[in-house]
Amino acid sequence: MIELMAEQPGDRWEVEALYDLCFAPGREALSSYRLRDDVPPVPGLSQVARDELGILAGAIRFWPVHIVSPEGAAGGGSKDSLRVTALLLGPVAVHPTHQGEGLGGSLIRDSLAKAAEQGWHRVMLVGDAPYYRRFGFERLEKVEMPPPTNPERVLGLASDRGAWAGVEGRVTRWQGADLDVGKP
Repeated sequence: MIELMAEQPGDRWEVEALYDLCFAPGREALSSYRLRDDVPPVPGLSQVARDELGILAGAIRFWPVHIVSPEGAAGGGSKDSLRVTALLLGPVAVHPTHQGEGLGGSLIRDSLAKAAEQGWHRVMLVGDAPYYRRFGFERLEKVEMPPPTNPERVLGLASDRGAWAGVEGRVTRWQGADLDVGKP
């Protein structure tokens, strides 16, 4: 039996070891990691999956980011209208001994439901569209991740219909102390 639970500070190094096992060397050089530098994951959304012996079987993390629109693109012209907030999903990983059991999908579905319950309207990731489409993710054509990122792999999900409508621009690191500010 696998149990999903909120990641705790003491889980950090075990989760990092899982990511090292599941992903290629140099994963931390990817542009997504530059957006995560010195930004804490969103409390309560980052989760771990443990088996009946307490052994880590999977993990998922979420990070707050901003999408900064070109001046005037979001309308209104105020500073707030030029920047929206989203969650950056990832990484998500499942230990090789548990792959193929649907655990990755369970982590994604459960944490996306929690994100919606907490008022997060936009979730994005860099990943394979054929896999993430089953969860409702679609390509974000006007949202730019820092290079080098293949634009075909920039995907988004709206928990509220139209949450991504009109959103365009560069994804930047979170700037703010209070995560409640960025939920709308």
